[in-house]
Amino acid sequence: MRTEWLKIKKYPAFWWMLGIVSLSYPGMNYAIYVNGYKDQLNDKNMGLILAMLPNPFTFPDAWQTVAFISSLFVFLPAIVVIMFITNEYSYKTNRQNIIDGWSRNDFMMSKMIDVIIITMIITILYAITAFIIGNINSGGTTGSAWEGTRYIGLFFLQQFSQLSLALLIAFLVRKAFIALGIFLFYYFPLEPLLVQLGKKYANGYGEYLPLEISDRLIPFPRWFIKDENEWKVVVAQSNIHILYTFILLAVTWGICFRVNKKRDL
Repeated sequence: MRTEWLKIKKYPAFWWMLGIVSLSYPGMNYAIYVNGYKDQLNDKNMGLILAMLPNPFTFPDAWQTVAFISSLFVFLPAIVVIMFITNEYSYKTNRQNIIDGWSRNDFMMSKMIDVIIITMIITILYAITAFIIGNINSGGTTGSAWEGTRYIGLFFLQQFSQLSLALLIAFLVRKAFIALGIFLFYYFPLEPLLVQLGKKYANGYGEYLPLEISDRLIPFPRWFIKDENEWKVVVAQSNIHILYTFILLAVTWGICFRVNKKRDL
């Protein structure tokens, strides 16, 4: 891990992206709280409904709400992951690692460590943001602050899964801009479209698409789902996607290790 950290900390794009993420998480959560939730709360029709539900930005719901909003920015650290893996091939450092005595599995494990390090950093940023927002909106009362902390683990799992998919694309393509284009095209227009088509024409099987599997770990915030019982059902259904996400991770990294074993250097 130390070797990979030394690579990461000398990579300027990593620090630029870390700065952007550090601003994006609190900034976007605050913007959605003010311009989304509060605006609806002040609406004559929606306000009455929302007033009967817990504030999604207070504890313990803040953990889930901030996780959902922050998860929308996974494309930012995904850019760093894609650049890391493609640089290995652009600058032939993968060959140098093998010459220095690394096995092919050692090289692939080092890339997994890269993804874990980045996932840990953005998870810490999310947790800090959620705690601050929840603390402010709870009036400094933190008695229920730890009830929703399971979402810290779910956020880590979700981000690790999706960043692993970004790495897989970069690993297979090996060209930075092509890999980035493929990931962003799939992330923004393609999979959301396929999910909607799945709901309409395929009995909801769109939920088993690669990114959607881990997206379901963190359901919509409460104010999107007005019925309390419906919201509880959605949360309960998301639990099975923990298993699906682990299966997807096994498949993703299994492909990476197998291709790396067979591929010419």
